[in-house]
Amino acid sequence: MFTKEGYWDVVPKIKSISFPVRGKFQVDLQDGRSVVMPISAFPSLKKVPTKERKNWYLIGGGVSWDSCPEVIHIEQILGDYNKFAHEA
Repeated sequence: MFTKEGYWDVVPKIKSISFPVRGKFQVDLQDGRSVVMPISAFPSLKKVPTKERKNWYLIGGGVSWDSCPEVIHIEQILGDYNKFAHEA
């Protein structure tokens, strides 16, 4: 029998953003998970001045900054679900 453990039925939503160490970007999700990744994976974010990075805002399921022309969406953080989804 297949048991749905973990975050199977959870739709991930961004709760907060931080920059815990130089060159890293942390996304905390509403369900309690945290993802830390290199800023280098997001060239548009890398262009945001360090002092302005704390001034993020949520916009439609993603996050952005006034000085950033892009919105970073949850799919860009967690990856394309269809490419790694478990086939039952």
